[in-house]
Amino acid sequence: MRVVISGIPGVGKSTILDMVSKKSMYEIINFGSLMFDMARDLDLVKSRDDIRRLDVDTQRNLQKKTSNQLGKMDNIIIDTHMSIKSPAGYLPGLPAWVLNELMVSSYFLIESTPAEIKRRRDNDSTRSRDEDTINDIEEHQQVNRYYAAAYSVYSGATIKYIYNPDNHPEIAAEAILRGL
Repeated sequence: MRVVISGIPGVGKSTILDMVSKKSMYEIINFGSLMFDMARDLDLVKSRDDIRRLDVDTQRNLQKKTSNQLGKMDNIIIDTHMSIKSPAGYLPGLPAWVLNELMVSSYFLIESTPAEIKRRRDNDSTRSRDEDTINDIEEHQQVNRYYAAAYSVYSGATIKYIYNPDNHPEIAAEAILRGL
């Protein structure tokens, strides 16, 4: 079984997935890390945050190669994005060729209030994030919901929305564990 867990940058997904990994039988695989390793090996990027700045065709080719690798694995949680905000617009994180390879059984979409996400991003010096406004963050979360619904229609997988409250990621982690 393959499960996708997603959320926009700054929602707290990595923290939650660390908690889930300690109590779950699933291996957690980060889609972006696999893409980054490939892009770095091809000397296309220096950091993970550079991936979303690559031209769309290059990002698509990296997605195809990554999904092919993941399609050969089982009992995994795929940590990825429903959409990637790029200079050209929103790019689907799970286009048809990726969904065909992955055969996902369920999607979990982690969300928080835009103000909470903005605050988390502002306090995270480890990443090079875009300077989004609260309205930009709200829009990105809404776009993710649209993409999740489209992926669900295409794949027949369920969607579960998980709220991650400030300073209590264990609540979101437990909700995911109950849904697995």
